[in-house]
Amino acid sequence: MRTVAIIQARTGSTRLPGKVLADLCGRPLLCRVLERVAACPGIEAMVVATTTLPGDEALAPLARQAGADLFRGSADDVLERYALAAREARADVVVRITADDPFKDPGVMAALLDDFASGGADYVSNTITPSYPEGLDTEVFSREALERAHREARKPFEREHVTPHIWMRPQDFRLRNLLAPRDLSGLRLTVDTPADLALARALYAELLRLGRTFFLDDVLALLESRPDILALMPDVPRNLGLTLSMEKS
Repeated sequence: MRTVAIIQARTGSTRLPGKVLADLCGRPLLCRVLERVAACPGIEAMVVATTTLPGDEALAPLARQAGADLFRGSADDVLERYALAAREARADVVVRITADDPFKDPGVMAALLDDFASGGADYVSNTITPSYPEGLDTEVFSREALERAHREARKPFEREHVTPHIWMRPQDFRLRNLLAPRDLSGLRLTVDTPADLALARALYAELLRLGRTFFLDDVLALLESRPDILALMPDVPRNLGLTLSMEKS
């Protein structure tokens, strides 16, 4: 079973244009995300799935430097982009990652992979019932489930957000959800606004001093000891992009 992490990335963000190229303590945001994914045992290959738009050509050298392959596909139909990228990468198992989450936890990703490997599920995530901070969302699913979603999904938000056709249909797909030891769903550790980026920079400036791969517990300890950094965390509704897309559909 070949496990491939597919990282969706584009430079044309609405709320923070060019964010995947933004500097995060000496390296572009995309590179920081790829570092986190590469630290997860069990992931055999990484693919940066971007668009065919000219502005996204800048992502190619960053992907290569991180040891990731590059796939270019539809700008709007992200589900199709994933399905075609998975085919090209010969993936049996897909780990879905978004390129605006530089706090992805290798341990959480590994736990999801272990759960999926235990069998009996088409889709395993920590997102059906959120309990981890926003930004640590990770989904693991079979290539077969992805292909079926690609064939069947019709609504625009299903095509844009890749997996709703799977996790909204428990009657058709076998689903499992991983819960955190305690509810941390009120924390925000993603980069979608200038305020998010300011928080990420403040956290990374301290976490890089550890000189090793950091984990969620390190982030939580830092936030607890530094209320000045915690105060930078913006109050934004969780999964705002998905909510707006569903309302539009």
